[in-house]
Amino acid sequence: MNAIFNRKYIPLFATAAVLIVLYTIASVLYDNFFSVLTMTNILSDNAYLGVIAVGMTFVILTGGIDLSVGSVFAFSTILIASMAEKGYSPPLAILLAVFLGLIFGLFQGILIHKFKMQPFLVTLGGMFFARGAAFMVNMESIGISNKFYDWVLDDLNLWINSEAFLPASTIFFLIVFVIGMYVAHLTRFGRSVYAIGGSEDSALLMGLPVGIVKVAVYGICGMCSALGGVLYTFFTGSGNPSNGVGLELDVIASVVIGGTLLSGGVGYVVGTLMGVLIYGTIQCALMFDGRLNSWWLRIAIGVLLLIFILMQRVLTRSSESDA
Repeated sequence: MNAIFNRKYIPLFATAAVLIVLYTIASVLYDNFFSVLTMTNILSDNAYLGVIAVGMTFVILTGGIDLSVGSVFAFSTILIASMAEKGYSPPLAILLAVFLGLIFGLFQGILIHKFKMQPFLVTLGGMFFARGAAFMVNMESIGISNKFYDWVLDDLNLWINSEAFLPASTIFFLIVFVIGMYVAHLTRFGRSVYAIGGSEDSALLMGLPVGIVKVAVYGICGMCSALGGVLYTFFTGSGNPSNGVGLELDVIASVVIGGTLLSGGVGYVVGTLMGVLIYGTIQCALMFDGRLNSWWLRIAIGVLLLIFILMQRVLTRSSESDA
């Protein structure tokens, strides 16, 4: 029993080991990589990815998938930029974008649960729909010049030392991460998510609200995707309907590398955070080197993803044989 219990933590420990090894190697190879400034930059540059990954963690824990996150992300950025350009209040635009992301996610969840449709197919359709809607809002990139954005970027920062600080977007990501950890591991809703991912039939027999939970996780993921878009508008100062192409793959890779099983039922939000940091560390190391093509990031993430999927398969087979 103890062996089976401990085995669940192996992907999480493996993720932590990979993160430590990668950061150590980069720190040895590149001067000033091991610094507070670099650490805060890794967090800041990937805050939007981290927020979306938290939402995706809940979906994958139930055994589902959401391919629409990149398109919802793009839709929220161009909607906010377009509304700001037309004179609407940015907080109003942000609230509308997040609300639409939530509703869109809930709608996908209803289709998946009520009509027993495959999450892959439903969210694939959602990906095309949201991307098309983004281009319907505006065909081109729009810059955001607004006092509210200036205030957030200039005044809502947490300075760590004279050089390094955490911008508001990073602080918000860390808040979302803490909330995600609390909901996943310390609430009845979180326990239901794990139970559904472990065995939906067993969860039904236990009297858990399977339908509500399944719909809710897609709503959470849609909302997190829109929130990621909000953070990205602060990061770039613009909105673009072409944003986030392929982002869904980066998000899924971060969650899986973070130790969450694709089959559902096993995983940790803190693992997702480490998965995002691994992605950011590789990205930052490539920038420090300056000689390697950016596509090496894709190669490295692809290799790590395959290794972790193989590890998951081995652990799953081992658990089945023990059972």
